[in-house]
Amino acid sequence: MRGLLLYGDTERSAALRHEIPLAILDALLFAEVEGQRYVLTTRLESDRVKEALPGAEVLDYFALGYKEFVADGMSQGEASREVEARAMREIGLREAIVAADFPLALGDRLREDGVVLVVDEAAVDLRRRKKSPAEIEGIRAAQRAAEAGMAAASALLARAVPAAGGLELDGKPLLAEDVRAALRAACAEHGAPCPPDVIVSSVWQGGGHEPGSGRLPAGLPIHVDLWPRDEVSACWADMARTLMVGEPAPEHAELIAEQARLARLALEQATAAVRPGVTGRELYDLACDLFESHGYATQRTGDDEEGGFQFALGHGVGLEVHEAPGMGLAGRDPLVVGDVIALEPGLWDKSVGGVVSEDLVLVTETGCEVLTNFPYDLTPAA
Repeated sequence: MRGLLLYGDTERSAALRHEIPLAILDALLFAEVEGQRYVLTTRLESDRVKEALPGAEVLDYFALGYKEFVADGMSQGEASREVEARAMREIGLREAIVAADFPLALGDRLREDGVVLVVDEAAVDLRRRKKSPAEIEGIRAAQRAAEAGMAAASALLARAVPAAGGLELDGKPLLAEDVRAALRAACAEHGAPCPPDVIVSSVWQGGGHEPGSGRLPAGLPIHVDLWPRDEVSACWADMARTLMVGEPAPEHAELIAEQARLARLALEQATAAVRPGVTGRELYDLACDLFESHGYATQRTGDDEEGGFQFALGHGVGLEVHEAPGMGLAGRDPLVVGDVIALEPGLWDKSVGGVVSEDLVLVTETGCEVLTNFPYDLTPAA
């Protein structure tokens, strides 16, 4: 029989966390054959797994000989793999789809028994692209935290004033670290902490995923991009806004205004086009068409160190902050109902930085639901 086989722990494996919605630190084996689910775990986790997965058959490492294997001199890893091989024989699984990160050592041990393992990353990803109700609620909770974090960042910037050398707050230089601390505290208060490398940056700090450090500029775009994770569901959100304190220099004003206008238009067009069946590449091409028609370079036309739209339109979001479906050059997979995607078109210029707005949307039967609720204005609000 051919089935699905996953191995790992649910803290590091999004595929496993989707199948078993519990935080489990120790590695376990999950299999599904003709609709019947099996979980090989320890007695410490068996009751929790049975409650979370009614109808699943829960197997135990000790009951399948782990103690005896260790007593015979095997290492922990060797003994575990012998038990896992026994579990496969008991289940009767002789051919299985596995994820791309399936452990090589276990794969080799199972192949010794004649088990056929087929890496099918797309099939594994597709199982969790349609989010469960609990995952959707977790994403909504994380998004509410993201909005609270963005509001905290906006309020801090709204209090800042332009000064010689950059922004000041209460007579002191305002640093990217100050804004990051404020937004992280707000997200944590809402039950969805942010990693320490969320982005508060400008052209002074660099582009891409540079988190940003040091003093923030006046009259130039400040990119705030944060991705909190709901502690209950382990699901992520992702959002970005661009804020600016003070008037830009006359030579920069027109460019920044056009960046903001086109980035917002690209986001509106992409959101309007989201529906089941459309591919991420088709949405990406819409943004490229718009930007290229106004003279900007894109990844599609070739890398340009001067700037333009040199990144993808977005990505899937769920139990990983960056997951399928792709929304760029390789975005060939059609969207499905239950996908959650981040759309983040923007433009970059080496003289002023960039303007990006990122929204999270849920793909529905008829189009999409925008999960993000936050203004797009460049001027921060208290």
